[in-house]
Amino acid sequence: MSVRYIESKKTFLLQTKNSTYQMKVSDYGYLLHLYYGERLEDEDLSYLIQLQDRGFSPNPNEAGNDRTFSLDFLPQEFSSDGSCDYRLSSIEVKNGDGSYAFVGKAAKHEIYAGKYSLEGLPSLWAADQDRVDTLEIWLTDPATQLTAVLCYSVFEEKDIITRAVKVINESEETIYLNRIMSMTMDFMDSDYDFIHFDGRHTMEREWSRNPLAYGIQNVGSFRGASSHQHNPFAILCERGASEDDGRCYGFSFVYSGNFMCKVEKDQYDQTRIVMGIHPKHFSYQLKPGERFTAPEVVLAYSGKGLTHLTHLYHRVYRENLCKSPYVRKERPILINSWEAAYFDFDEAKLLEIAKEAVDMGVELFVLDDGWFGNRNDDNAALGDWDVNTAKLPRGLGGLSEDIHEMGLNFGLWIEPEMVSENSELYRKHPDWCLQMPRRQPSRGRYQLVLDLSREDVRDYIVTSINSVLDSARIEYVKWDMNRFITDAWSAIVEKEKQGEIYHRYILGLYDIMNRIILTHPEILFCGCSGGGGRFDPGMLYYQPQIWCSDNTDAVCRLKIQYGTTFVYPVSAMESHVSVCPNHQTGRTVPLETRGITAMDGILGYELDSTKLTEEEKRICRQQVEAYKRNYPLIVYGDYYRLTNPYTFSEYVAWEHVSRNRDEALISLVLTEKEANDAQRYVKAKGLNPQMQYQVDGMEGSLSGQALMSAGLPVPGKLMQYEAVQYHIKAL
Repeated sequence: MSVRYIESKKTFLLQTKNSTYQMKVSDYGYLLHLYYGERLEDEDLSYLIQLQDRGFSPNPNEAGNDRTFSLDFLPQEFSSDGSCDYRLSSIEVKNGDGSYAFVGKAAKHEIYAGKYSLEGLPSLWAADQDRVDTLEIWLTDPATQLTAVLCYSVFEEKDIITRAVKVINESEETIYLNRIMSMTMDFMDSDYDFIHFDGRHTMEREWSRNPLAYGIQNVGSFRGASSHQHNPFAILCERGASEDDGRCYGFSFVYSGNFMCKVEKDQYDQTRIVMGIHPKHFSYQLKPGERFTAPEVVLAYSGKGLTHLTHLYHRVYRENLCKSPYVRKERPILINSWEAAYFDFDEAKLLEIAKEAVDMGVELFVLDDGWFGNRNDDNAALGDWDVNTAKLPRGLGGLSEDIHEMGLNFGLWIEPEMVSENSELYRKHPDWCLQMPRRQPSRGRYQLVLDLSREDVRDYIVTSINSVLDSARIEYVKWDMNRFITDAWSAIVEKEKQGEIYHRYILGLYDIMNRIILTHPEILFCGCSGGGGRFDPGMLYYQPQIWCSDNTDAVCRLKIQYGTTFVYPVSAMESHVSVCPNHQTGRTVPLETRGITAMDGILGYELDSTKLTEEEKRICRQQVEAYKRNYPLIVYGDYYRLTNPYTFSEYVAWEHVSRNRDEALISLVLTEKEANDAQRYVKAKGLNPQMQYQVDGMEGSLSGQALMSAGLPVPGKLMQYEAVQYHIKAL
């Protein structure tokens, strides 16, 4: 098995194809971390634990006068709280006696074949061909009988280890869980860079890389969603690590709500990283016998740089995360009505847009916001999921029928988690939204958030949305969420449990998605939260693709998509061609460039097809044909970032390479242009050095070695924001 316990050494050994993870039960019962990195064969790494007397680092009582044993500097798997460790803690508990402490000791363990499960939470699952083994270790506090069960699953061939924690109150008193990290990892050195992905609405997942400094670096969200501002993914890599070289560690949180990732460089030049639910406004009551399940963190290690780390995540998230059958199907080319019409449409206008889109090669027409209730702007009708017959007199069924007669499939926008104050639902059930007593609620986009912790609210949403989906032939749904959570207070939850609302909201959302999305496998669901405000693995468990950003500017998208690709596969990024001047930035970019940029994801269109010229429709049709021709390569191939737009300004380039390395597609957008500028070259990656390749538009052949070492010339005639693609095929 890929998981073993060596009784004589009291060590646990986790082995993937290329990595080793090792930990040890100390003499006093504490679980210490030994190693995570390049694969080692059956070596006992206990010697890495070096004990010495550290001044002002206290010692546990059972150590007696052994001043060399202190949790203040020893590497741990799950750090204690309220005892001898002053660093970041894995857990914070208020015990029944009012004390704040958890000191867990290894009580027992279990090793079994297969993947652990997490009740009510999305997580990776094992496919039939996967070899997966699981280790569970019970850490029990002898004083309180509170237990943390550490869960590890090893995807041996995919080089992935997952971690999660289950907290069980085995005492006779009620306790409050105020902090729970799903993963803690200690490193005995600190010469690392911290890479994370920041941003804002319309500019998500911007790459940020900084060296570790003494103290704590922190990213996270307490907005009720994973957020535009920070993504629940981080990398620790050694200084100097590049796309192709260096040790890199990835940490990806499978959760859609509040999260925190903290990294601490301590006084002894050691590093601790923790990841889990954000502790702000979090306090979970556990009565005797009750348990809490924390979400999963997906770990990956690469000794070959950032690109290899990316490949590990792309593969496992394509194959072991999403439950939708569409993850294995070719996605349709769609046109969305939002930037074409916004709220100003009727049935005739929609049918005109769909009819003209047929000539572009489009396969799916999506009706965005404004089709229901009294919804003529964003101030009303959310929650009233009845068709606006003034706009659609024959309802969704009639419109869908006409769309299908054109040879197109039909899709729809919904925002089921929200309610407008100007709505029949709010007038009937004002207590169904999150709002605090004695306070007027804050608003976002002039809407409030429904209390998904309530079963009656969830039942209403499920019944309403399923009724809509069953009312017409609908093959696609865009599931939106256009404001974050404030006023997190529920009218039916007792005051001692109000600190559970943020998490209960997410559990409620997952329950709703189980009952809507997973019961409609024939529908392709696309996630959205003002674009990329909830672009996380928890959402990808249900929806195979997510609207990458509300920003459709092709040049801005270069950075947005660059950051996204570090962990999320191309198959997850929905990306559209829109009109120019762009609606968000006013920038004008050639239509060909907009198409090439959007092909770095799931291609679609966000424009009014009735306003395109015949030449523009011809270009769009060519884009669709090229995309469909290269679809297996783009969506299932290995992804390479050839340039970093934050450190190299002349052009942005990326590459898709088939798994057997016989085909590649390089895309390049010129982002800066000077008169009489230097000749530039773009170098391929991932090819077979010994194979001969034909490059479209070039005579003769070139070896993979030449394409990777010497490269291909960037055409000097390219103007700023123009783009080019190189299709490379083995002979």
